[in-house]
Amino acid sequence: MEDSIDARAFKILAEYNRHANSEMNGIIRNLQPDQWNQEFRGFYNSIKALCNHIYLADFFWLKRFSRLRRFSYIGDELFTQELRFGMIVFETIGEYLEKRQAIDAQFVAFVSEVTQKDLDEYLEFTDSRGQGRRGLFGGLVLHCFNHQTHHQGMISIYLEYMGVLPTITVIWQTS
Repeated sequence: MEDSIDARAFKILAEYNRHANSEMNGIIRNLQPDQWNQEFRGFYNSIKALCNHIYLADFFWLKRFSRLRRFSYIGDELFTQELRFGMIVFETIGEYLEKRQAIDAQFVAFVSEVTQKDLDEYLEFTDSRGQGRRGLFGGLVLHCFNHQTHHQGMISIYLEYMGVLPTITVIWQTS
């Protein structure tokens, strides 16, 4: 039997990330503008910069995923935007919260359509540096969710440095 990733796992990951983002955004919502922009020594040097990076990466991964086949989410007006890596997508916390909620909904829509067959296919795409790549679709989707979780952890560290202690409650659904 060949190793494969179960499509149900991605529904769990999408819901986890939507929930974790919602909990974290409940904390971010109450930040002052100087906290939102406060500089740290990380590669993404503020909470705003991290949120912007995660949003852009999620946007581009969802666009890449639609190259495998036409998923319904790609018809959403969100994907008519002309974005590029490195651009600043939002300035304020309010703008970020609105965009984050919209893209999280698209991830949930995406995984609701993903099949086991999709996960076992290969996707050819261009990375952020313009390099052609090819990868197992299931592995790429898993990478995307891992990327989100990694940067949620970085945001938590920045919040802790500011004295804003995140208390994120994750509720696991087993059905």
